[in-house]
Amino acid sequence: MEYFFSLEEIRKRISGPLPYAEFLRIPTMSCAVYVLKPGEEDLQRPHKEDEIYYVFRGAARMKIVPANQPPQDRAIAAGDVIFVAADDEHRFHSITQELVLLVVFAPAHVIEAR
Repeated sequence: MEYFFSLEEIRKRISGPLPYAEFLRIPTMSCAVYVLKPGEEDLQRPHKEDEIYYVFRGAARMKIVPANQPPQDRAIAAGDVIFVAADDEHRFHSITQELVLLVVFAPAHVIEAR
């Protein structure tokens, strides 16, 4: 098991249509780097796991629609931390600078076929 990770090495693992590279998986948690380019559409759907995003760099907006609460939409930038509860609709949008995100799922994320 690896214990130390380099953002640039993880980014090199990103390939295919999903701009996402998982680098850690244990039963209780998984971690990945997610990268969206300016103007790119965020195609993710709600997940069955709680998640935390940490914005390494970039600028965009994020909309979260929590269950039984009004939607929240705000500007995000480097240093921001965002919590999204399991099953909540959420999406990055209005990306003006490449968005590089650490994503932490708890428990480990199950990637469903589209």
